Amino acid sequence: MRVLSGVQPSGKLHLGNYFGAMLPQVEMQAEHECFYFIANYHALTSLSDPQAVDDYSMEVAMGYLAIGLDPERTVFFRQSDVPEVTELAWILNCVTPVPLLQRCHAYKDKVAQGLAANAGLFTYPVLQAADILIYRSHLVPVGQDQKQHVEITQDIQGKFNQQYGDVLVRPEPLIREEVAVVPGTDGRKMSKSYDNAIELFLPAKQVRKKIMSIVTDSTPVEDPKDADRCNVMALLRLIADEDERAAWEERYRAGGTGYGEAKKRLFELFIEKLGPARDRYDELDKNRDHVEAVLAKGGERARAVAREVMAEVRKATGIRISRAD
Repeated sequence: MRVLSGVQPSGKLHLGNYFGAMLPQVEMQAEHECFYFIANYHALTSLSDPQAVDDYSMEVAMGYLAIGLDPERTVFFRQSDVPEVTELAWILNCVTPVPLLQRCHAYKDKVAQGLAANAGLFTYPVLQAADILIYRSHLVPVGQDQKQHVEITQDIQGKFNQQYGDVLVRPEPLIREEVAVVPGTDGRKMSKSYDNAIELFLPAKQVRKKIMSIVTDSTPVEDPKDADRCNVMALLRLIADEDERAAWEERYRAGGTGYGEAKKRLFELFIEKLGPARDRYDELDKNRDHVEAVLAKGGERARAVAREVMAEVRKATGIRISRAD
């Protein structure tokens, strides 16, 4: 089965990205034919700094390669290396009902967060549909709260095929039932926009400072603590092994353990578990030409598929071009 997933380069990669998306995506390489792309066109809906778009795109590429993405097994590329996707997006715009886009909760949520209500943000789902459909994707991994994205793509695919024939493949959502909810330093969901993230590839001193700043309650050291309501414990449960998680929960129940001890152990585990990936990231940062070559090769592989699909789409819609690109 062909799996399609994208990551928007809108900020530095953090623990929320790692547990919520990156690890599951890397693990999926063993079972499926994966197409993973860096969604730099999508980033323009929230980033206006061209240098930031370029820098974050490179950081995403290095981050995924550092944690174990295999570019020989997975097609890994920049969205912008496949210009056919924007051509398909325009054609899909011409069959997409406006009321369908008006129902999208992601648009409403982002406007509520203060993003400008521009046309790119409004038609974001159409470009997203083009990303999925142009590679004949069968599965799109999403959490339950993101299922609407795939449902909209299914609606658009259905509208297109109803009008022009059986050209585009219907994708299905691959629901990840146990998507990790990673708390940030302030207890809210870890997010770049909340400025509460623990970034994966920061210098160790800065990582330690962020971990030690995690908000906790005022329970005295000697008293028992509620492990289920502790932000530090939530992160320990993600990064520690089963035996250590159980030991920490017992220490919380017994009392006599301060939050500072738990934070120090969280930092130690962060360095222990992510140390190899952080070292690889530093090596890749010194050899960005290699990263560019990986993305270029992935772009060529992705574009080969996209060209075939666009040839069928153009034929179906009556669009003729004088010469191939």
